[in-house]
Amino acid sequence: MANKSEVAAVDALAQSYKDLKSEIGKVIVGQHDVVQGVIISLFSNGHSLLVGVPGLAKTLLVSTIAEVLDLGFKRIQFTPDLMPSDITGSEILGEDRHFKFNEGPLFSNIVLADEINRTPPKTQAALLEAMQERSVTVSGVRHLLPSPFFVLATQNPIEQEGTYPLPEAQLDRFMFNIPLDYPTYEEEIAVVKGTTTIQNYDLKHVLTGKQILEFQQLIRRIPIADNVLEYAVSLATKTRPNTARATDMVNNYISWGAGPRASQYLVLGAKCHAAIQGKYSPDIEDVQAIANYVLRHRIVRNYKAEAEGISEENVIQSLF
Repeated sequence: MANKSEVAAVDALAQSYKDLKSEIGKVIVGQHDVVQGVIISLFSNGHSLLVGVPGLAKTLLVSTIAEVLDLGFKRIQFTPDLMPSDITGSEILGEDRHFKFNEGPLFSNIVLADEINRTPPKTQAALLEAMQERSVTVSGVRHLLPSPFFVLATQNPIEQEGTYPLPEAQLDRFMFNIPLDYPTYEEEIAVVKGTTTIQNYDLKHVLTGKQILEFQQLIRRIPIADNVLEYAVSLATKTRPNTARATDMVNNYISWGAGPRASQYLVLGAKCHAAIQGKYSPDIEDVQAIANYVLRHRIVRNYKAEAEGISEENVIQSLF
C-alpha cells in the first residue's frame, strides 16, 4: 500500500474498530470473537448468521452495534405465520384513492431477523432476495433498500420442532456463520451484576453510515499477495469431496463442499481482519482467523461424520 492516504485510511479503520469495541464493551460482557466477526462482516458488506441458544444477548448485541454506529435498526421476530409482505411492505390504498407503498421493517440499515428458521420458506426467500439484491419488489415495482444495508439473522440450534431449516443454497448468502457460546463463569457474574441493578449506558456514536460505506470501499482496495489469495481459494476447493484437491478427511466425512462464494468471502474477510489489526495487507493467518466463520455453514457433513462426532470445525482445522 504505497499511497499515503490509503495507509491513513486503514489506520483510521483500525482506530474506529478499537473505539467500536470499547463502546460495545460497556453493554456486552465478553463475546469478543462474536463482536469482531459481526464488525468484520459489516465492514466487508456481508450479512451474518448468529447461532446460539436463547438468552445469550444476541438481540442486545445487534441493537448495541446499531446504536454505536448511528444507524437505523429494526428487529423482525420471525414466526410461522409471518408473510413476505409483513417484512417487505405492501401497497395500501390512500385517502386520495391512489395506491402508495408502505415500507416494511426491511427498510432499515441494520435488520435483525430473529429466529429465521421459525418462518416458512416463502418469507425466508423474501428476506434472502432482499439480502442479495438490496432491494424488494412489491406489485412489480422495485424499491431500493437504504445503504448501508446489513442483515443479522439468528438461529436457535436446539429447537427443531416446528422449524424450517435454511437450505444450503440460502445459507450461502450469509458471509459469516458466527457461533455464540455460553459466557464463562466470571463473565456470567459480571452480566448478572450488571443486569439486575439499574444501569444507564451512555453510548457514543462512533461511525456514521457514510463512513461505513467508505470503509467498505477501502477494504476492497486493500492489496493481497498472490500466495495469500491462492491459499484462500485452495482452502475452499479442498472442501469439495471427490475433486482433485480434496483431502482424505473431506472425502471421508463431507458430502458437499463450499462454492466459489466461500473463496470471495475468505479474501474479503482476511483483508478486513488485517485492516482492523492495523495491517496494510492480509497474510495466511488472517485467512485462517476467519475461515471457520466462512466455511462452517458451507460444508455438509455425511452420516459417517455425524456418527463419529466429527464437526465442521474439525474438518476445517484439518485443512490448515
